[in-house]
Amino acid sequence: MSTTTKRLSKAAEQVDRNKLYDAREALALVKELATAKFNETVEVAARLGVDPKKQDQQVRGAVVLPNGTGKTARVLVFAKGDKAKEAEAAGADYVGDDDMIQKVSQGWFDFDVVVATPDMMGAVGRLGRVLGPKGLMPNPKTGTVTLDVTRAVQEIKAGKIEYRLDKAGIIHAPIGKISFDTEQLVANFHALMDALQKAKPSGAKGQYFKSVTVSSTMGPGVRVNVQRILPSAE
Repeated sequence: MSTTTKRLSKAAEQVDRNKLYDAREALALVKELATAKFNETVEVAARLGVDPKKQDQQVRGAVVLPNGTGKTARVLVFAKGDKAKEAEAAGADYVGDDDMIQKVSQGWFDFDVVVATPDMMGAVGRLGRVLGPKGLMPNPKTGTVTLDVTRAVQEIKAGKIEYRLDKAGIIHAPIGKISFDTEQLVANFHALMDALQKAKPSGAKGQYFKSVTVSSTMGPGVRVNVQRILPSAE
C-alpha cells in the first residue's frame, strides 16, 4: 500500500459514515483531513432527485461565490467593435472574433471560461465540437451569452462558477480552497445550495436533495445534513 493510499485510508477512518454533519462541522473536518502538499480544492457533490434524461428536469446555472474560488479564471470573450473594447476594459484575458475562433479551432485552450455576445454565436457555434465536451460553450442560462460583457467578465473574475447536472443526476462544483477559513467555505457552500434550491425544476417531485457531500481534492467525502440549512429543500 502506497504512502498516499495509507494517508487517505487513515483520513477516511475519521469520518463517521452514518452521520450527517452540519455544514460548518463538515467543512472544518474536510480542512482537518486535507494532508496533500498542495492547496487542495474543496468540492461539493449534490445528488438531486431529478431525472437527468428529461429535458424539463435539467439543472444548470451559475452563482457568484461571496469569497471566490481561490483561483482567478482566465476569460476569453468573443466580441467585435465596442463590445470587444468593453471586454478588454473589464479585464478579459483574451478578446477577439474570427481570429480567436480560428485559434481555438486549432487547439488553443489557455482559458477557463468563454463569454460571447449574441451576434457572435452563429460563428462560435462552429466550435461546439471542441468547446462542448470541455463544458466551455457559452450559454445564456449561465450568463455567458450576453451584451453586458462588463458584468459577465467582472462576475467571473470575482468568483462566479457554473454548475450543471451530470448524467448520474449529480452536481459537482468547487467552493474554494483548503487555505480558506471555515467561515469562508461555509458562506460559499450556502451560496451554492441556495442557487441549486432556486434552480429546482418544476417537474422535480419528492425529495430534491438526495445527498450532499463535501470533500477536498485528495480527501474523503463528508456527508452534510442539508435539511438543517434548507428546511424547504423537500
